[in-house]
Amino acid sequence: MDLNALTQAVGDLDETAVVEILEAFVAGNPTGEEAYGVVNACQQGMAIVGELFEKSEYFVGDLIFAGELLNQAIDILKPVISGDKSKKIGAIILGTVKGDLHDIGKNIFASMVDAAGFEVYDLGIDVPPGDFVEKVKEIKPQIVGMSGVLTLALDSMKATVDALTEAGLRNDIKIIIGGNPVTEDACTQIGADAFTTNAAAGVKQCQGWVS
Repeated sequence: MDLNALTQAVGDLDETAVVEILEAFVAGNPTGEEAYGVVNACQQGMAIVGELFEKSEYFVGDLIFAGELLNQAIDILKPVISGDKSKKIGAIILGTVKGDLHDIGKNIFASMVDAAGFEVYDLGIDVPPGDFVEKVKEIKPQIVGMSGVLTLALDSMKATVDALTEAGLRNDIKIIIGGNPVTEDACTQIGADAFTTNAAAGVKQCQGWVS
């Protein structure tokens, strides 16, 4: 299939084209590995949407529609990226950190780790460090995922890692962070185990930790 055409269709918010391309792809009995490449192409389409929004060519309604389009894409791909649903491979707690209200990236990641066989606990947006700590105590997950798009999210991520450390929970979990401002340097400063700006790569990282 033409991944560039898919990226462009998502960027153009062309729902009909996106659905047709994805349904044809799934009908071809693809591998999970190929499906992750397709998800990545969809994410690149979302990056185009973000750029057009910043240039004021797209508006908030377009962003919301793009998020819904992406969820629809994940739903079509779920049969391909799903493992054995009956057997959960691990638990993961996700949340957009305090001060940040963006959730498109987190929601995509949540759909994908769910499809990959994780038990997902999504705390939502604007989640303070204490809420992560309480949930980790309750669930005892293998992984905590933190998301943020704003630069200030990096401070909230660090505060959350510090809170988990103070609570004596840090050594029992792996922490992955994601979002636009996240870099290798930021990951080191925050004290996370891994970072990702690509949902498919993030899922692979999480699968590696529990395998």
